[in-house]
Amino acid sequence: MDLRAARLAIVDLETTGTRPAVDRVTEIGVVEVERFEVVSEWSTLVNPGVGLPSEIQALTGITHEMLAQAPRFGELAPELHERLAGRIFVAHNARFDYGFLRREFDRAGIRFHARALCGVKLARRLYPRERGHDLDSLIARHGIACEARHRALPDAQALWQFLQLAAEEHGGEVLAVAARQVAKEPAMPPQLDRSAIDAVPEAPGVYTLYGESGPPLYIGKSRTMRSRVLQHFYSSATWLQAVRRIEWQRTVGELGALLTEARLVKQLAPLYNRQLRRPEALCGLAFDGKRLRLAAAAEIGADRLPFLYGVFRTRAAARAALRTLADEHALCLQTLGFDLKRRGHCLRHQLGRCAGVCAGKESIHAHHARLAAALATLRTPPWPYAGPVAIVESDPARDATEVHAVDRWCYLGAARCEPEVAELLEERPRFDYDHYRILARYLGKGAARVLPLARCTASS
Repeated sequence: MDLRAARLAIVDLETTGTRPAVDRVTEIGVVEVERFEVVSEWSTLVNPGVGLPSEIQALTGITHEMLAQAPRFGELAPELHERLAGRIFVAHNARFDYGFLRREFDRAGIRFHARALCGVKLARRLYPRERGHDLDSLIARHGIACEARHRALPDAQALWQFLQLAAEEHGGEVLAVAARQVAKEPAMPPQLDRSAIDAVPEAPGVYTLYGESGPPLYIGKSRTMRSRVLQHFYSSATWLQAVRRIEWQRTVGELGALLTEARLVKQLAPLYNRQLRRPEALCGLAFDGKRLRLAAAAEIGADRLPFLYGVFRTRAAARAALRTLADEHALCLQTLGFDLKRRGHCLRHQLGRCAGVCAGKESIHAHHARLAAALATLRTPPWPYAGPVAIVESDPARDATEVHAVDRWCYLGAARCEPEVAELLEERPRFDYDHYRILARYLGKGAARVLPLARCTASS
């Protein structure tokens, strides 16, 4: 990537915050460069249509009054898109600026894609012994002039000065090599058109990568699908070159994406997902006060779940968890039937890992009391509601709402209206380990909107 011969757009943005999904651009500065000469400079304030936090006003000097008469992004999007077309997108934090612009262009109904070069990564490559590579550090270290820090055009101009100084100090060839190294391009399969990725929305959902025929190659989920799909092609995995087709399913929020991915992985059995989740391999630990055993997948359901001590993907995982408990609490695996039977005391007792119930050094009652206390740490969290509930996800930007019906950690399905919810409540609750883990983590955050539903009378 020879920056001295390339057409560059050196870009800087000011925004209302750091989250492209909810925050907005307030100012754009662009320095257009051709053959390492500035041919144009352009900047504009942008009315974000949302509030401007006081700390952002203090940082940038941009006020509500300044933005009130500025154009909305949609009004200036066609002109900006034309300015950036065909140019290498250069920004000091390219992931931030490029991500914000792509999201704003999406809202304006315009597809935007450009080769991007990150100034931070370039500075690290060229000056590996220096400690700071943020724009303030570059300005101080290289004596760069910046008339108004944290304003879009002056910051873009400062980055342009850094590129000039770096080219002068290191030479054009070294600069080109460094730029090529940090601006790694995705290795697109020859039979997959880039437009297939651009068609994927930058929104929550599930995507499926297909080869020429047969089952899917891979199923994934993301809150920003397009970026995640593109990220795959930066990988060196050879199977990615076999991708021929991309399908996607948009969801209202992250929970819907997680649950849909878990279902589709089991349903479609993709070839290259790291773990094909086979529900028949599930097991749990069951203890009735006298006997400890492994409960099979068929025994794990909504009604039985409160009486199990942990749910595990495999028998090996359950045994490993039990062995850890035995080590921590001096339990006898031989007595419990989970170790080879031998005459007299067990080998673990010889090693000091068993308190000696097998050698008559403690009663079975004392041993099992300690076992019960240890198993309690594995018990599945109780269902925290009186009955089935609806977990509500909303997307105000699309005016979309999705309701996830859940009963005793069992996912019944998603609905968009009351009749669909009523149908889901007639479903028999079926336990799924992946759904359980997803729901437990999501509800554990304490931020979910949860509404009670009429009790589901079906048994598991």
